[in-house]
Amino acid sequence: MMIGFKEWALVCEALANGTTSLIIRKGGIAEGRAGFQFKHERFVLFPTLFHEQLVKTRLPADTRLPVFEEGTVTIQVRVEVEWTRLITDRAILEKLEPWHILRPSVVEDRFVYDPKPGQTPQPDGVNVAFLRIWKSDRPWQFPDAPGYGGCRSWVDLPEMPADISWIPALADEAHAARAAELQAVIEPESR
Repeated sequence: MMIGFKEWALVCEALANGTTSLIIRKGGIAEGRAGFQFKHERFVLFPTLFHEQLVKTRLPADTRLPVFEEGTVTIQVRVEVEWTRLITDRAILEKLEPWHILRPSVVEDRFVYDPKPGQTPQPDGVNVAFLRIWKSDRPWQFPDAPGYGGCRSWVDLPEMPADISWIPALADEAHAARAAELQAVIEPESR
């Protein structure tokens, strides 16, 4: 089985084209009592579509949502988690803004997420993952299924074809430079 991580299609595209290397997540309704965690070190991005996602980003207003074939899942990005942090300091989170595409209001909503009745309250904060990203030389497509739906972050996918080639979203030097910049923001005392 391959593990898929559900993420907004526009965030998936920004990761694939090297605009960002971060995922900022609080969690979904089905994350369980412990809340969201980056459970896997390697996974593919499972793009999700909803029309309001553009206004929740800082992307230009003329950015188009990707178009996917109805009833088909299209995977084009795989990632490896290099590090994760639970960010509970708003000042650090604000300093991360140049490295992600989300509007500040969206990040704030995730930071202070108010659970629905019956859910376990979580302290203020978000999980941030810094990723090494690869894009596929061709889309990996397979039929959509009900098991991929719902408010969960992780989904089990079929086995990936062995003949897909993967190209780094950023060259090694650019990735290393971004890693150093972000590490200086996340852990300023270690500089």
